[in-house]
Amino acid sequence: MKLSGPQAMAQILAEYESGQSGSRSRWDLTFPYDQTAAKFAMATPVITPSWLSFYYPLSGQVWIGVLACTLTVCFTLVKITRRKTWQTRHGVLSTGSVVLESVGTLLGQGLYGRLSTSQSNHILVGTWLFFGVVVGTAYRASLIASLTLPRLPPRPETVEELVKVVDRVTIRSFDGSYKKFFLNSESSAYRELGSMLVGEDVMDGLNAALKMKSAHISSPLNLQLITYRNFSKLDGTSSLYLGKENLLQVSIAWPVPHDAPYTPQIDKWLRIISQAGLYEQWKKETLEAAASESRMKQREEIKQQGQDGAEHSQTNFRSLSIIHMQGPLMLLLVSITLGSVAFVVERLLVSEPHPSPSPGPTRLTFD
Repeated sequence: MKLSGPQAMAQILAEYESGQSGSRSRWDLTFPYDQTAAKFAMATPVITPSWLSFYYPLSGQVWIGVLACTLTVCFTLVKITRRKTWQTRHGVLSTGSVVLESVGTLLGQGLYGRLSTSQSNHILVGTWLFFGVVVGTAYRASLIASLTLPRLPPRPETVEELVKVVDRVTIRSFDGSYKKFFLNSESSAYRELGSMLVGEDVMDGLNAALKMKSAHISSPLNLQLITYRNFSKLDGTSSLYLGKENLLQVSIAWPVPHDAPYTPQIDKWLRIISQAGLYEQWKKETLEAAASESRMKQREEIKQQGQDGAEHSQTNFRSLSIIHMQGPLMLLLVSITLGSVAFVVERLLVSEPHPSPSPGPTRLTFD
């Protein structure tokens, strides 16, 4: 079977590392010109729709504190308005009216002037208004931030986290030495990772990572190049990401025939290139060129789709969608449903008073 360049090199290095078939007597390695690591790539987590979008700006403790303060203020105002000496011109207010006044001021609504005019009421209402301004401002600012810059779900970054969330891990079929290395590791996480490894092409492995619980292992440069060229978006984001942890650190060298006369010259030039930072500069320029080429390609595709497609692609990620607003909409729907049920129950249980017949005209008699 005819092997490609990378496959042939991988086979030579595998034979050299294992020492089989007298490979060490036939092959040497040049000066290691670079240090690289194996990383895994996975699908970037997306924000799942949730009806609790209006709840996230404040923590659970803050919500409990606000609820406790609201109940305390409502109870105190009810007690104040029930005292005869502190009643308003409207008489004794019902508990529902006091709750509407308290919650309305917390939500930024004005007072209706139906509360008591006593000094104790003024102090309590003034403090409550100040509390409502602080809490309302903090909530609105946090809500805007959570809607426009949402927090992404947690994503695996280490080997321990990776093996817990994936069902399989793909790797190039000619990188079989990685599987052997992981299976012989003293770490249980690496042994579990080795048992999940499946040989597959890079593009097939990355496409599988987008469709199922899978990840792909390769060198960072290779993964970044393919991601920029095939999985990047116009706004600079990508549907794939690279884990932070290095699975293993390896040195890169070229295999050469044993005792080749040109090996010292190759080592000399590789040292010069490595020490001058030319290889690192080449990697940087290669990634930048791949990213720029991908953006230009996407812009050309948008131009072919027409002006409407361009405007949509530029503003789609800036506008709020139904996912952001489904929390308040669901709350409104539930409130309307409860109000309708309460209205029907009141109509069924409370009968309307029938108007009494008006007395007839009084006839005046004179003796």
